[in-house]
Amino acid sequence: MKEILIHSEFIKLDQFLKLADCVPTGGMAKALLQDGAVKVNQELEERRGRKLYPGDLVEVEGCGTFQVAAK
Repeated sequence: MKEILIHSEFIKLDQFLKLADCVPTGGMAKALLQDGAVKVNQELEERRGRKLYPGDLVEVEGCGTFQVAAK
């Protein structure tokens, strides 16, 4: 599992996917979510705007497992 540091209270899921280098664009993030390839805290997630907070776990099919961490 890899930690991804954020510098604010929360980060939106589509921004997080770009920060974690799972997708290069927001459009690709949307497609990944619609394909059912992303889980947040072990639950399937399809909302690009889902707010992630430190401690949340994000699993991305084909990319890995990440934990949101605060700076």
